Amino acid sequence: MSKQAPVPARRRVSQGLPDTIRPIAAAVIFEADRILVWEDYDPSTGEVVAVPLAGGIEFGETGEQAIARELGAEIGVIPRRIRFLGLIEDIFEWAGKKRHELYLIYHVDLEDQDVFEAEELTVTESDGTSYVARWRPLSEFRGSARLVPEGLLELVERTRN
Repeated sequence: MSKQAPVPARRRVSQGLPDTIRPIAAAVIFEADRILVWEDYDPSTGEVVAVPLAGGIEFGETGEQAIARELGAEIGVIPRRIRFLGLIEDIFEWAGKKRHELYLIYHVDLEDQDVFEAEELTVTESDGTSYVARWRPLSEFRGSARLVPEGLLELVERTRN
């Protein structure tokens, strides 16, 4: 009996951790003027934002190790190079709850170049839920679309120049 791939959710709502400062490692994967992101939906406001692939940093794990673990587990790719870009602290309200996250931002080069040819990828979480990540032009985020955490677009653009 073959195992079926999970069906990606139409709208993903990230939950965060209550009353906790959460350290997160975020993978900035870009090619030319495109960045790989997923969409987070806030049911309280109807807002949709673009978020890079990311995951919580476990106790005793470096941000770089968290990136390698998350990308391997969630989209099945191996990073070729992981380079620290900066730290962004984000305190905000999402889905009716206050959140406080510390993003360690990493630029990630991948071994598998097929990722760059796909328009979208299925991201599968450890609990089996899945959602879609898509390539989006950075130019969209210079307009009305939002890339989070706040300050990420500026950090990415400084890195590219």
